[in-house]
Amino acid sequence: MSRCELSGKGPVVKNLVSHSNIKTKTIAQPNVQKKRIMSRALNEMVRLQISTSAIKDMEHMGGFDIYILNQDNKKLSPRALTVKNRILRKIKPKVGAKPAETATETALTSKTAKASRTPAKKGSKA
Repeated sequence: MSRCELSGKGPVVKNLVSHSNIKTKTIAQPNVQKKRIMSRALNEMVRLQISTSAIKDMEHMGGFDIYILNQDNKKLSPRALTVKNRILRKIKPKVGAKPAETATETALTSKTAKASRTPAKKGSKA
């Protein structure tokens, strides 16, 4: 029985319904892969068991660090929670330094800044 360490996605019980309407219980397993993911905040690789849908969501949001910081602590496994806490400690501003934006805001602003620097495609209005 596998479970995604980031999204909490696990096995689901479902019914296979035949033509004669006989219902047979089966278990649908999530597509969980063992992956090494680069954390930019920690500057190291983190090994986790992640569902493929969580990988797609991670790429859509802009990376592992942003995804795990936005994820609810209840869904994370103990290993993923320790990684999240390490990232939070790493990006937390030092005592006596200027108060900075939150980690997700900083990451999101850098993502939008990068998007604004890319040249527009030919024929597009913008």
